[in-house]
Amino acid sequence: MSAILFASLLAAYHDVQASEEADFEVIMLGVGSPPPFMNRFGAGTLIKAGGKYLLVDAGRGVTQRLWQMKIPLGRVDGLFVTHLHSDHVVGIPDLLLTGWLSSPFGGRKGNFNVWGPEGTKSMMHHIRLAYQGDVDIRVKDQGFSLENVTPNTVEIQAGLIYDQDGVKVTAIEVNHGELIKPAFGYRVDYDGRSVVISGDTKYHPPLAEAAKDTDLFIHAVGAAKPELLASRIAWKTILNHHTEPEDVGRIFEQAQPKMAALHHYVTLTNGQIKPPTLDDILARLKTTYSGPVTMGADLTRFVIGKDKVIVIPPK
Repeated sequence: MSAILFASLLAAYHDVQASEEADFEVIMLGVGSPPPFMNRFGAGTLIKAGGKYLLVDAGRGVTQRLWQMKIPLGRVDGLFVTHLHSDHVVGIPDLLLTGWLSSPFGGRKGNFNVWGPEGTKSMMHHIRLAYQGDVDIRVKDQGFSLENVTPNTVEIQAGLIYDQDGVKVTAIEVNHGELIKPAFGYRVDYDGRSVVISGDTKYHPPLAEAAKDTDLFIHAVGAAKPELLASRIAWKTILNHHTEPEDVGRIFEQAQPKMAALHHYVTLTNGQIKPPTLDDILARLKTTYSGPVTMGADLTRFVIGKDKVIVIPPK
């Protein structure tokens, strides 16, 4: 065995060992946006901290990614919704109902706990109502508990919204456009360490202040080629709701996290004009940010240690 191969295998072993021993880990379940790509599932980020399993957003395929990581859906202690666009919430019915099943991949005990902006209570009520027929059958046929399929929903404002067993979640109001208010990012603190997830937002300097010196700062990004933007005003409208790579870099530069990362790639295309590549996005970001950055992918994992953030790429 060559020395290089041995070193790479040893590094991989230590990464896996660090993940298994971690008390603070972040898993990108999906880094995609509305297009139904097989390699990028919908928005969803799992935070494991102090024995809590907290999920930020539940886009398309979040349940499959959870079980791919051998995490029962019923193990999720709380869902934190950034905003109510469909690509961030379309996976909620699957998470609610499949997590209710008495199976290795379900097994929820207690209410389905959700925090989110104004409108979240109505959304959760109607999701639950839409599947009343299924719920009635399973209660009568299999004796399932109604409690375990009942949403417990809290509509939030900016500030501390969760504080249990040393894990704190702070909602950060962001700017996703005039018609999408409020929208939130989230900061999770545990044992002197933290992660910040931007949610969908335009360039928003207060977010950098909220993420100042965080261990891990995960930011969404939007990009399109100039010829696409010139072809139709609608493309500019979509992009104006998001942060372009140079501005993400400016936010990272202001915040100075130990590790920066990108996810939720809103890369626009009309089918004829190709979207920007991840290399394109990274090159643009590096014109304004010189620190460490990870281009996230589905199932990228981050172990937040006492003195560094270990990045474990997907297998």
